[in-house]
Amino acid sequence: MSATSRIFDSNTLPKQLMAMLMDVLCAWLALWLGISLRLDLWVPPDATQLTAYLLAPALAIPIMVKFGLYRAIFRYTGFSAMVTTIQAVAVYGVLFFIYVVFFGNPTAVPRSVGILQPLLFLLLVGGNRAFVRGLFMYTSGHETRQQGRLLVYGAGETGVQTAAALHNARQYTLIGFVDDDPAKANHSINGLEVWPSSRLPEVVRDSAVTDVLLAIPSLSRSQRNQIIQSLQGLPVHVRSVPSMAALASGRAGLQQFQELDVEDLLGRDPVPPHAELIRRNIADQVVLVTGAGGSIGSELCRQILRQGPQRLLLVEHSEFALYNIYQELQAEAATLPQAPELVPLLGNVRKLQHMREIMQTWQPHTVYHAAAYKHVPMVEHNPVQGLANNVFGTLAVARAALEHGVPHFVLISTDKAVRPTNIMGASKRLAELCLQALADSPMLSFAALDAAVGREINEQPVHNRTCLAMVRFGNVLGSSGSVVPLFRQQIAHGGPITLTHADVTRYFMTIPEAAQLVLQAGAMGSGGDVFVLDMGEPVQILHLARQMVTLSGLTVRDAQNPQGDIAIQITGLRPGEKLYEELLIGDHPEPTEHPRIMKAHEQFLPWAELQPRLAQLLQHMDAHDVDAISQQLLELVNGYRAGPVVDWMLLQQKSTVVQ
Repeated sequence: MSATSRIFDSNTLPKQLMAMLMDVLCAWLALWLGISLRLDLWVPPDATQLTAYLLAPALAIPIMVKFGLYRAIFRYTGFSAMVTTIQAVAVYGVLFFIYVVFFGNPTAVPRSVGILQPLLFLLLVGGNRAFVRGLFMYTSGHETRQQGRLLVYGAGETGVQTAAALHNARQYTLIGFVDDDPAKANHSINGLEVWPSSRLPEVVRDSAVTDVLLAIPSLSRSQRNQIIQSLQGLPVHVRSVPSMAALASGRAGLQQFQELDVEDLLGRDPVPPHAELIRRNIADQVVLVTGAGGSIGSELCRQILRQGPQRLLLVEHSEFALYNIYQELQAEAATLPQAPELVPLLGNVRKLQHMREIMQTWQPHTVYHAAAYKHVPMVEHNPVQGLANNVFGTLAVARAALEHGVPHFVLISTDKAVRPTNIMGASKRLAELCLQALADSPMLSFAALDAAVGREINEQPVHNRTCLAMVRFGNVLGSSGSVVPLFRQQIAHGGPITLTHADVTRYFMTIPEAAQLVLQAGAMGSGGDVFVLDMGEPVQILHLARQMVTLSGLTVRDAQNPQGDIAIQITGLRPGEKLYEELLIGDHPEPTEHPRIMKAHEQFLPWAELQPRLAQLLQHMDAHDVDAISQQLLELVNGYRAGPVVDWMLLQQKSTVVQ
């Protein structure tokens, strides 16, 4: 579209015609003032000056059209627009000067007016635009600015640009800046004061700040956490500008503020991955992920995709979850220079024959087994299904991998496997024990298990050519069934936040960091390794709940603050729930080449002893004998402490008998 066609756009035509008319009047007024100042006498225009009066707007308007001055929106007129105005008037001034000096009538229009008129014209044009902008901002933005009083944390380039954009938008009353740089403190930027970061709580209180904007895209998680801690107890809403990557890619603008997630605070600053380590078992290989639609499984798929596999197999029991992750990965794969083949496979990991068919058909190089039931109370109420999926589902996938010579198999485990107080944790530790036992045996027989389920017994032993490894870590932030999405939902509904116990602590890690470490740990396995991820310090869940309330710009309602917004309600520990979690069964873990990955040394039963016990467990599960199942787990899993039986089916059967 040409400049002329833009001018006559029907939506903007009235405003543009008004702007042109104002500039015509400014050209005439500047000419009259120039002549009057030169003559030192206020003289009315006469017929001898007509040519000059006609020529001034005839030159000015086309030049200003060419420079795009009528496409600008007055309310957003800033420094760059003023520079463009100066350039346009300069071109006009040269042409007008040439006319006055060489072609004009010196008697009617003195030659010095060739300089005076453009200068006056520039002052008038710039002045009327500034006036209109100021008038508009005052009249239209007076009410919107009352939305909040905002303090910008960061007086660097991003902070200053953001403040300028906010000033134009008039959504907030800008209070000033806070910055860590002592050289900027106690100065002003664009008329706004800059305070040292040490005075942040004081400034928020004294200036009645409602919103704090973190305008430092490179701010680390630990720095964000310190800022939030300093604002603890103050009713202020903390948000941030988008990341540098989002700004650079154009996915977000400076005014698209992001809500601070608890992930930003609890997650550690990431350690850069070892590029060779993370690609070792993936690049140009066929990779299989079970539970591909789950929280960890889906993130594993995302990160595997970026490492350039030849083919990525997505195994998932839930059709909906599989569809979602497949669509997402397809979209991301389309942006890669060499997109791997994506194969979505509906399948239940408990179905041995189906797992065999998958291994035989695609011959994967690495299997990441993330499929599991992980919700503690849910598994506690459904113990047979929990064991069937977590223990014997793991065995089915591992056996299929062993039978078809898959080079690498990695089990995703949990800290709840350490001295468990619930079926879920016991099932995950038993799955670890199975892999440890399998890894320790060069030749494997599954005859006892086949006999227990009535499957045809294959007398031919399996030659173990698979490196089996396990990776154990704690809670991941934002996973399905975790406290973070639950608390977020409860806050959105006005509370209360339900907490099982005031002293509950948990380890937390972000899902991307956990997946990244799993890929690197799996690449270091030599067979039977139990890798433990460094989870940092445990977090008190009560503190987490309070932080999430603060991040929402709200306050906790308690005895000290009865007028607060969100109450926290203690409901009591659920069946199988521990007050705290552990990561190691033994002591003195062995360091690895990665600073956040350790290797545990834990005892296990040989496969020849474990297999018949597993066969017995299958029989107890088939009979739905929860007491016998519990006894078996007590014997097999070191440190397991069984709670009262809360199996839904047994409870209902007992209730029916009593009635």
